[in-house]
Amino acid sequence: MSEKSKYNKPQYFYNRELSWILFNYRVLEEAKDKTLPLLDRFKFLSITASNLDEFFMIRVASLKDMVQVNYTKKDIAGMTPGEQLEAINEKTHALVKDQYDTYNKMLLPALKKEHITIIDHHEDLSLEQEQYVDQYFRSEVYPVLTPMAVDSSRPFPLIRNKSLNIGALLKTTHETSEENPKKFRDLYMSHNGKKKKKNDDIDFATVQVPSVLPRYVEIPSNKEGEKTFILLEQIIEKNIDKLFMNYEILSVFPYRVMRNADLTIEEDDAADLLIEIEKQLKKRQWGEAIRLEVEADIDEKLLQTLKTELHIKESDIFKIHGPLDLTFLMKFSSLPEYDHLRSKPYTPQPAKWLHGDEHIFDQIKEHDILLHHPYETFDPVVDFVRQAAKDPDVLAIKQTLYRVSSHSPIIASLAQAAENGKQVTVLVELKARFDEENNIIWARKLEQAGCHVIYGLVGLKTHSKITLVVRKEEDGIRRYVHLGTGNYNDSTAKLYTDMGLLTQQKAIGEDATAVFNMLSGYSEPAVWNKLIVAPIWLRDRFIQLIKRERDFAKTGKKAFIQAKMNSLCDAGIIAALYEASAAGVKIDLVVRGICCLKTGIPGISDNITVRSIVGDFLEHSRIFYFHNNGFEEVYMGSADWMPRNLDKRVEILFPVEDVSLKEEVIHIMDILLRDNKKAREMQADGTYKRVARRGKEPLSAQEYFCEEALANTKRKQHAPHSARKFEPLTPPEENDDFLS
Repeated sequence: MSEKSKYNKPQYFYNRELSWILFNYRVLEEAKDKTLPLLDRFKFLSITASNLDEFFMIRVASLKDMVQVNYTKKDIAGMTPGEQLEAINEKTHALVKDQYDTYNKMLLPALKKEHITIIDHHEDLSLEQEQYVDQYFRSEVYPVLTPMAVDSSRPFPLIRNKSLNIGALLKTTHETSEENPKKFRDLYMSHNGKKKKKNDDIDFATVQVPSVLPRYVEIPSNKEGEKTFILLEQIIEKNIDKLFMNYEILSVFPYRVMRNADLTIEEDDAADLLIEIEKQLKKRQWGEAIRLEVEADIDEKLLQTLKTELHIKESDIFKIHGPLDLTFLMKFSSLPEYDHLRSKPYTPQPAKWLHGDEHIFDQIKEHDILLHHPYETFDPVVDFVRQAAKDPDVLAIKQTLYRVSSHSPIIASLAQAAENGKQVTVLVELKARFDEENNIIWARKLEQAGCHVIYGLVGLKTHSKITLVVRKEEDGIRRYVHLGTGNYNDSTAKLYTDMGLLTQQKAIGEDATAVFNMLSGYSEPAVWNKLIVAPIWLRDRFIQLIKRERDFAKTGKKAFIQAKMNSLCDAGIIAALYEASAAGVKIDLVVRGICCLKTGIPGISDNITVRSIVGDFLEHSRIFYFHNNGFEEVYMGSADWMPRNLDKRVEILFPVEDVSLKEEVIHIMDILLRDNKKAREMQADGTYKRVARRGKEPLSAQEYFCEEALANTKRKQHAPHSARKFEPLTPPEENDDFLS
């Protein structure tokens, strides 16, 4: 048996989709954690719901496409697409039940103790509350609604992806007045050659719950000192008769449809990628229905109508005990006047390695600068581009953009730079999932401002995070570079943990130029100085680094690997890690989400630990630390250990070589591996358990880094200000050393 096949057996891997579900359970654990502030727990429950939505729209949709075309190739865990769907179906139904048990049995009762009530059913309203709700419906809701009846003259409408709707079964009442709307329908049908049934029809009707209105509405409370809310769909349900006059309402229930939102774009055939993506975005709203959420006690006849019209299988129907679409809880968790039910917000601190009163380019020229977000502010990255846009000595700015905020100051600075006559090149990744529309808007605005906008390479997403500033200085052209693990998004930089490096190293500057030349279609360099770029070079480099540790271990030398990433599911990387572990390499991994590697396999992965940290911030940084026989190497980058990152994306891995900065990154890894409050460790059976403290002091890595950043700021504030001194040159006769 070859070494490769020895470590590539299906039983040595977890399925990536089932591993993702385990991750969402870890997020759900935060919603159940009674030590957390109550509204924080609502926030985590909302995150599990939005996570699950995306999982269905992309991952489940993709598997369904495979099954439809009879694709039977097995994944690394030996499962066919059909087998994966079957397992996912069972696990996701259990997950949804757990979500609503958490909501109904834990969170709502805890909320009630805080004198806050969310009314589940409009039947529970008092008379005063009913009057308020009815008036609110007439003044705020009714003008926005578009009721749609479905009968032999009107087809079933297209139901938008993820929209919340209310379905109803209607029966025409027997009326003979001249104003009876039934006469209009009879007339319409006779003109269209439709044959009327002799007896009364039972028709289906639907109305979309408008997303432009608040999902939850505060109403008068029955007791003083309490707050009461009702959901918008309950207000509409209560007043549904006002939408369908002269009909008897037989049943009315909310429902929600999830559709296939995975874009398929044939780039080779797309004359204009931007236009093609715009077309595909419109289709996303009307893709194949893959999941139907309904209330658990829905009328069977109404359910059958939805099932038939949407072509939904029984296994894809989720019967919910509670309000559909829990993503509204994210906004609900921000209720004003309830700060005591939320964690105290953290304010990102000034960067440890920067001095705010000095020009940023002067500081980068002195030494490399490490950034650690969100513990340290993202402002230096924004200022880097802003100062470059205004600096008369800056000749060119080049940047990759994957996801940016809706009011991005970086975009504004790039546009200003172009207007100031600088050469500005921006790669906007149009295929950034769920940000395609936003990125199309930015691409057009940048083009209008005079920037040169490129869209990357055919068949590859550009996921790397790099900015290059070319500046003319007294001693010639100098290149300043920012490299990061996260997006150029000033909003998510307050929520995601990421790392960044500002440098003017000549070797990295040359590599940065080569990256942009490659992206604009010029050429790829024969060799790279310091940067390692996917999809051609990165996989081989990672394998080489892992095997080097293996070889040290085989000769009895100390060998270890520490790595942090979002996901680990590449079979080649995992097999290399198994081989290194079997040789005696100690491997400690921090993997936030998907992990297809198995720990605890005798003789294979005995030396590997995997932990996942779920906290207030989303762990997003990628760090790779190799012992290298004492000549330690530390890298950071934009890539996870996943096939898509290594083979189908443009990614950049960059070294941290400054001794002080390298020590800082190693320190960060050390704290992450000592976390015993928010870390869960993978067990041999694939489950995750909270790390045992065994008498150790409680340590949350995220809390530690917040406190550390605050302490650094305090030290800076109390440090004596070192004024710039100008000392006269000592004459030769007074200093014999001058001539020596």
